[in-house]
Amino acid sequence: MQDKGSVTMYSTTWCGYCRRLKSQLDREGIAYTEINIEQDPESAAFVEKANNGNQTVPTVLIVSPSGTESVMTNPSLAQVQQALAV
Repeated sequence: MQDKGSVTMYSTTWCGYCRRLKSQLDREGIAYTEINIEQDPESAAFVEKANNGNQTVPTVLIVSPSGTESVMTNPSLAQVQQALAV
């Protein structure tokens, strides 16, 4: 079985951009793990580091099938799909 890579979305309950991206990923059948940064201080610190000290969500960590990691802030569905294709 070929590895499809992984998607981890760092989000909050109140984030409209997070809800939009989650519904797009669901529609396209792209599996993801969601982590609420309000409930996980370690994840909040990761998001801050990735965003110059800001807790900007959604922040998405993608590991492509080849093992390439990329972190994106508020990516489009197309950007997530492209990162998974690497």
